[in-house]
Amino acid sequence: MKLLLKWLLCASALLCVAYIYSGVEVRSFSSALIAAAVIGLFNTIVRPILVVLTLPVTVVTLGLFLFVINALMFWAASSVLGSGFQVHGFVAALIGSLIYSVLCMLIEAAIGSLLLQK
Repeated sequence: MKLLLKWLLCASALLCVAYIYSGVEVRSFSSALIAAAVIGLFNTIVRPILVVLTLPVTVVTLGLFLFVINALMFWAASSVLGSGFQVHGFVAALIGSLIYSVLCMLIEAAIGSLLLQK
């Protein structure tokens, strides 16, 4: 149940990103649901591999290269999904992924605090 709630709220966060920032476009809520699932899948499977492979660069940049990896995951999801979810360039992916990450982090904290109250 928690996973379903987080998925729905992260899809809503993706719609908020598209509303806040013009470099990211989401056509509908169903496109946002699919995009949130693909971004989550990429972050679960591909991101850890990239983090390990780019560990020296990440250490040299004091962790700032992780922002680039997040942007690449965001941009890759948009290239897989096509017209329903579009990101216009790498800078748009970087800004969009930062906003999306902050919103999803707030969602995760809110869900965690709700579950602790029960």
